Amino acid sequence: MQPSDPNMELAELAGGFIHELKNHLSTLSLNLQLLGEDFAQPQSPRERKAHERIRRLESECRRLTDVANDFLRFARLRELDLRPTRLDEVIAEMIDFFEPKARASSIEIKTYLPSDLPIVLLDRDLFKQALLNLMLNAVQAMAQGGELTFQARAESGMVRLDLIDTGCGMSDETLSNIFRPFYSMKAGGTGLGLPTTRRIVEMHTGRIEVQSELGKGTQFTLWLPIAPGLSTPSKTETQT
Repeated sequence: MQPSDPNMELAELAGGFIHELKNHLSTLSLNLQLLGEDFAQPQSPRERKAHERIRRLESECRRLTDVANDFLRFARLRELDLRPTRLDEVIAEMIDFFEPKARASSIEIKTYLPSDLPIVLLDRDLFKQALLNLMLNAVQAMAQGGELTFQARAESGMVRLDLIDTGCGMSDETLSNIFRPFYSMKAGGTGLGLPTTRRIVEMHTGRIEVQSELGKGTQFTLWLPIAPGLSTPSKTETQT
């Protein structure tokens, strides 16, 4: 009988606690909603004040629920289902999914992806979650619009993927903390998106780096091991 992994036990314990907490939050939120309906048409200053407080409490319940959901995703990252994958196809799928939000935010997405990129071993769904977190982070950094560029190449036995935005950039203090759980510079942010991304990349035996300059933008670089013994397959081969 193999000894249990204390980290896995802790993750399951934390996940169970958060799940229980979410149940109580749902009950609290429902009762606040019902109470808010009772004060939907306040007739006095006292009732108006009560109505405002109820709305603030409802907002805090929604934020706690968001934190709980993000924490569950962070704590319960499962064992990877690694398969030979064309990275350019995964990126194309994510861009197609993200295009409406980018367009609404006046952001142009550019890609420089060679067709002969080496194959990598990916858990497709988890890696898409990592990319989505980075893309959302880029949108938040480009409040007035801008460009998000994907570029990739083989380098030093790895596949290097750069995501470059033309946003507001980050200070040295922010850079030193962005992968720390619950650290967020965005109002209402949970601070778990980038830590989750780093954990997913590291689970793929890769690494993530970041460079940023205030007023000029940010570049995230993901390094992924090339799948051993595999050449670049056709698209039909990766879809079977």
